[in-house]
Amino acid sequence: MPVVTLTPQFIKEGLACPPDKSAVTYYCSAMAGFAINVSRGKPGRGLYRLQHKVNGKSTWEKIGSTDDLTLDQARAKVLKFKEMKALAPKLAVLPVEAPKVMPTLSAFFKLDYRPYAKPRKRSFDRDEEMFRLRIGPVFGSMLLSDISRQAVQGFHASLCEGGLAPATADHHIKLLRHMLNLAVEWKMLKENPIARIRLFNPDNKVEVLLSDEQLDRLVEVLETDRNRTVSDIALYLLSTGARLSEALAAKWVDIDLERSTWKVLASNAKSKKARTVPLNDSAVMVLKRQKTRDKHDHVFVNPQTNKPYTTMMKVWDRLRKQAGMPTLRIHDLRHTFASLLVANDRTLYQVQTILGHSDPKVTMRYAKYKPEDLVRAAGAASLLKAPSVPNLRQVAQAA
Repeated sequence: MPVVTLTPQFIKEGLACPPDKSAVTYYCSAMAGFAINVSRGKPGRGLYRLQHKVNGKSTWEKIGSTDDLTLDQARAKVLKFKEMKALAPKLAVLPVEAPKVMPTLSAFFKLDYRPYAKPRKRSFDRDEEMFRLRIGPVFGSMLLSDISRQAVQGFHASLCEGGLAPATADHHIKLLRHMLNLAVEWKMLKENPIARIRLFNPDNKVEVLLSDEQLDRLVEVLETDRNRTVSDIALYLLSTGARLSEALAAKWVDIDLERSTWKVLASNAKSKKARTVPLNDSAVMVLKRQKTRDKHDHVFVNPQTNKPYTTMMKVWDRLRKQAGMPTLRIHDLRHTFASLLVANDRTLYQVQTILGHSDPKVTMRYAKYKPEDLVRAAGAASLLKAPSVPNLRQVAQAA
């Protein structure tokens, strides 16, 4: 039970827990019952507390975090609490916990949102970047209860005026809205001031449908280019509909060439769910010509470094330009695969299962028919027949 002289300097530099303990409580030498609790997992941060008695039993009151309250503010709250206790009847039961202190948005992000979201969201690094660069500088010092709908709407518009794409601006508002929804859920706010706020919702769905000629030209480039491994990765994506990250993480232990299947692990899948991908003949052909089997764990290995690929964008940029499609994205190969499945009368459920979509609406975005397929399909319902054109040879003979 260490008793110390609490000063701003001590709070700034002395809040540490001994290595042999999970937590330590520093008692203030100048104010009875006033203390700071520090846990081993959160060095540099403490919780102001007050030890007192209720109906003869010792109990603790939470005053607030050292991140939210200065030492003087904490002492003022303790004095006010003691005054209220002195005025209250002796038999009255005091609240078990002092009123919660409304945190600033920065404190909420650091102490509440980050511990909650980081293990749950793969895109948390993006959340942290958006908060650090734009949300924090504008709203970070404000109390949660002081954030207004009008201010957020103005911030939303300013992001686009500053050069951000509408979809990117929407992502910032979605993050802020999600944080405030959690604050409501955790009873830190009564209501979310930006609930159902209108977003830009731009139609930024890029639809790339390769014609038969373009597809043949791309395959020819991938089959003849000198960089065989990167070309084979692209062919594998085109043959399986896999995401690039899934293909680069593929290991031989997860591939069964006899059954023509590939197991994509949950840790590598965007949906966080494992799935089994059927391998068609072209995918099997690509796998069989890899020289990494029995030599490396990963299927696709950079021959120059003997390590798995982490990116292939530089080579891909050269390949797509060589094929005459300088704007073709890696992800368009997945789109093309889905379109080929649909064009060959595969059901949307089959496409959804192969691609690993949890929502069929996502599959609908990928499953597109090429224009020429739609023309042929519409022709099946043609009601009028075009007039027959006489054979030129027959016309000449009649003359």
